[in-house]
Amino acid sequence: MLLLVDAGNTRVKWAVAEPGAAPGEWIAQGAVLHADLDSLSAAWAPHAQALTRAIVSNVAGDAMRDRLAALAPSAPTWFKSRPELAGMRNRYRDPVRLGADRFAAALGARTLAPGKSLVVATCGTATTVDAVSRDGDFLGGMILPGLGLMLGSLARNTAQLPQVEAGLKLPPTFADNTNDAILSGCIAAQVGAIERACALLPADLCVVSGGAASQLAPALGVSHVMLDNIVLVGLHAAAPFLD
Repeated sequence: MLLLVDAGNTRVKWAVAEPGAAPGEWIAQGAVLHADLDSLSAAWAPHAQALTRAIVSNVAGDAMRDRLAALAPSAPTWFKSRPELAGMRNRYRDPVRLGADRFAAALGARTLAPGKSLVVATCGTATTVDAVSRDGDFLGGMILPGLGLMLGSLARNTAQLPQVEAGLKLPPTFADNTNDAILSGCIAAQVGAIERACALLPADLCVVSGGAASQLAPALGVSHVMLDNIVLVGLHAAAPFLD
């Protein structure tokens, strides 16, 4: 069986797949915060004897790499961006400099929606908004502070603005109180970047993923689907093409 791991800036997501399963078809999955990383040993234990391979995307630094290497039931294959993989060509100026999670997310989206021009928005600690052509070219994208970082930055760097937490209820665009006005502005900035990318590509479909996706997707005015584990889907799709 195959273990898939996506180590992001805040959480580590994982899934276990049986041989021959289609990308996204998993028998187990989960997610932990970095502080709870040691709990992965217990989560993976029921599958440890059957796991023959682990594929890991890690953008959380060397310390995270070392910890995951120690926890994984088998020596991991560390997923990296490359010039071409599984029919998707990487048009980044220096292909290997593209974040592994962005490349995997784009590959996952293309696997689930082949032949479509795609905008792939992953909305986590940072928000990334990337474009994939109908022919399978990863064209590049944008990186901006995530919704939580935007909200926190206003509270930390202004004298009178409060810390506001994002909820599932959208505020009015033209809010009549400061808390809602902050949230409205930050959501508009996030959604505006995604919608601009969709208009300029133009996109057949927008794929939205990440921890803040449920807070941003309701404000989007473009056709979209929410896929929370799109990086894991990409790792799964990449597995047959990796050494």
